[in-house]
Amino acid sequence: MQFPTSASLRHETAEPQAAPSRGLIDWLMMETRDERFIDNIFVELCDRLNEAGIPVSRGTLHFRILHPQWFGARILWQRGMDKAEIDTVGYGFEATPQYQHSPIHELNDGATAVRQRLEPGAGELSYPIYDELRAEGHTDYIAWPLQHTLGKQHIISFAADRPGGFTDDDLAFLAELLPAFALVSEIRLKSRLARTLLETYVGPHASEQILAGATTRGSGVTVGAAILICDLRDFTGLSDLWPRDDVIDILNGYFDAMAGPIEQHGGEILKFMGDGLLAIFPLANDAACNRLLKAIREAQAEMTVLNEEMTKNGHKPLGYGIGVHVGDVMYGNIGSRSRLDFTVIGPAVNIASRLESLTKELKRPVLLSRAFVEKAGCGGELESLGPHHLRGLEDPVDVFAF
Repeated sequence: MQFPTSASLRHETAEPQAAPSRGLIDWLMMETRDERFIDNIFVELCDRLNEAGIPVSRGTLHFRILHPQWFGARILWQRGMDKAEIDTVGYGFEATPQYQHSPIHELNDGATAVRQRLEPGAGELSYPIYDELRAEGHTDYIAWPLQHTLGKQHIISFAADRPGGFTDDDLAFLAELLPAFALVSEIRLKSRLARTLLETYVGPHASEQILAGATTRGSGVTVGAAILICDLRDFTGLSDLWPRDDVIDILNGYFDAMAGPIEQHGGEILKFMGDGLLAIFPLANDAACNRLLKAIREAQAEMTVLNEEMTKNGHKPLGYGIGVHVGDVMYGNIGSRSRLDFTVIGPAVNIASRLESLTKELKRPVLLSRAFVEKAGCGGELESLGPHHLRGLEDPVDVFAF
């Protein structure tokens, strides 16, 4: 197998002439079953390649991922590293000069392989990454598409540091491993994507429950939790008056202001309900109630910043209402036979919801029950508004304002 000395392999297919050690493929296919993470497998693969006499000094994996924030991820291993480095890239990365002037772009544009010798005298280096690799002491570079099912393509690359770089047999060895590694990496990547999608749509704690097998209707547990329900004021009017894209941007800004602090302080957002959200802070954490209060304070500060921007743009400030209670909730799967929702229900959730509704009547943005205030031990910091009758409850609830 002859590789040119520059990145001129577009639309060429190299046929390996030498088979690699069968043991390395057997290891990939049979002995990595208990390892969940592809970065750990990749590190061990690079170590085993060196043990087999292949002078791999650097290796990378470039994956496209389904994630609300990130377009893709790069896994990097270099000689002497026990763990790989994982870096993410945001959406829009494909339009940057860094991507446009790279072997990764060439591969995604149709090349079947990209090879570049890096030693002095190898000729002009066509991409900036080659200069970086040469400066680090690497002597050769090879990258291939990593083909997954249904046309999904990722990238794998290796660099050598031995004088003379990779031999033809080295490259045949590496190329022969690609189908096995593609299969192994696809299994791990799809597992990670499934986990990411679940975390995105149902939250990290609920996703763990679902992946652990809580998938039957009615399955769940009773947990003690501080409950927060938040709702945006006059959203229907906003939707009627403003263009759709403006409404979506405003709604996303509002949810960022509210959800960010909740998640940062250990809360779990179980659902977004139109212009509202439901979150819990499990009482398994002794500081759950205090963390909820910190989350509210930070959310209010972020809402102040958001409303300043709203005013600058000629819009009215956004109003909101938050109801907070504490108690036992049923946490699990509820729904029809074919469509389930992982959520919480129970009287404690109802009280939090009624308190949120009461904020409209009392014109106070945050209302908390006495039960929560006593659990948090924060009565001295809050204003008591006395007992109030809540819809559906016989006994009045003592209410505090934040």
